[in-house]
Amino acid sequence: MPKTLFQRIVFTFIMALIMVYGMIVYNVALNTGGVTDATFYMALHELPIMMPIAFVLEFFVVEKLATRLAFSFMRPTDRPALITYAISLMIVCLMCPTMSLIATFLFKEPSFGTWIQTFGCNMPMALCWQLLYCGPLTRLIFRTLFRRQLKAESPAPAAKEA
Repeated sequence: MPKTLFQRIVFTFIMALIMVYGMIVYNVALNTGGVTDATFYMALHELPIMMPIAFVLEFFVVEKLATRLAFSFMRPTDRPALITYAISLMIVCLMCPTMSLIATFLFKEPSFGTWIQTFGCNMPMALCWQLLYCGPLTRLIFRTLFRRQLKAESPAPAAKEA
């Protein structure tokens, strides 16, 4: 969806913010035994640490690699929604183990087992959160913010010949 560098930055920022916050809330809930009002506030403490990491990783490394991986089994002629889902799936497959590793080192007792457990708990949630909520919400926010620019960039519908 984003066409310019500025649009890519904004899109990635929104996506990272929503995705990271959701995953931190999930992990705080796992660590505290459930979701309470306090869970959402506690998640805000990790957000300034994890969000910039996710943004940089996504923007500079993962997006390009995920797109290449998605097009290893998708064709440019496939339905755009399916291409979007394939790229999102590949992003989760790359970001989830990486961010789980980083979180393990920053917030847990670092070990291979702890990382595998963290990754294993996070992967199903990350997939569902990304495909069902975070991705669609990010695209909605992005389309709303850039409505005029996106409308101006889209080609006018061809006139039907009689």
